[in-house]
Amino acid sequence: MSTETLTERPSRSTLFDGLTRYIPIGATVVLLLVMYLGGIANFRNFDSPQVVAGLFIDYAPLLVIAIGMTFVILSGGIDLSVGSVMAFSTMACAWLTVDSGVSAPLAMVLVLAFGTLWGLLIGAVIHYFSVQPFIATLVGLFLFRGLTLQISDTDVSMREVDFWQWGMTHVEFGGKVRDGGFWLPYLSFVAFAVVIVAFVVLHYTRFGRGVYAVGGSEQSALLMGLPVARTKIGVYAISGFCASLAGVLAAFATKSANPLANVGAELDAIAAVVIGGTLLTGGAGFVLGTVAGVMVWGLLNTLIAFHGGLSSWWARIVMGVLLLAFILLQRFLARSGEKRRT
Repeated sequence: MSTETLTERPSRSTLFDGLTRYIPIGATVVLLLVMYLGGIANFRNFDSPQVVAGLFIDYAPLLVIAIGMTFVILSGGIDLSVGSVMAFSTMACAWLTVDSGVSAPLAMVLVLAFGTLWGLLIGAVIHYFSVQPFIATLVGLFLFRGLTLQISDTDVSMREVDFWQWGMTHVEFGGKVRDGGFWLPYLSFVAFAVVIVAFVVLHYTRFGRGVYAVGGSEQSALLMGLPVARTKIGVYAISGFCASLAGVLAAFATKSANPLANVGAELDAIAAVVIGGTLLTGGAGFVLGTVAGVMVWGLLNTLIAFHGGLSSWWARIVMGVLLLAFILLQRFLARSGEKRRT
């Protein structure tokens, strides 16, 4: 066997592995295009720019939660507490501003700080006590849902607090909707900012490289001298912050707090992250893929709403099928890569 042949094989394998990373997100983008073009072909006014803009309005809180979940899953973990933390954060905003007389900006800061501290705590428990992330964060799922119901078991309105009007104050682009323009509220720009910051952190900082390394192999990351403890705790702090921020965005959007809101939001976030191309085992994925995954979920619900004759539960049925398909795709690509390396 020639020296040239020996040197070609690793390079080809490396090229294949590099391209494989982009296949899931490529499949998600193709799926989005097919769904959107199918909507245009079948429904009147589906091509209105406001339809796409509406996805970034209605699903801004889910997008923020999913970004935090991306950090956690990339590190090889999972966070089941985010839906309950989000509901608790919205209820805490209502309780602090309506019942306790705390100024709304201060209440928002307190809620965000609390969510971050919760993430730091649960991350420390997971790392230093070797508790499985599933079990540790399951505690938060039950704990914060119970605390939310303890504050109030009925809806609490925040409409009388002027501060909560800010989030839905909107900016128009291209004129009125009837003239082909669209509008976005301030809360959507907050979600965009979270996406941009997460993209920069994951792809252009030492912390981001550490997240990928820990998710790929924690033992290898330790041998390379990476701060594994700080990274693992950090991703849960980010997830806690994003969950509480999503709760604040929900307060802006609805101007009320529902103790039973966001049940199952953690599962929606996980599904969006996986459909966006992030490996459930960690170590590979993209922030922009998560954005695409959230848009798949939103566009699916929009198609069902335009149809008018289907139950909203069909969205979850289709999402389950898509999630299974993307998990199988991930496994197929992983096995193909292993075979080529051997």
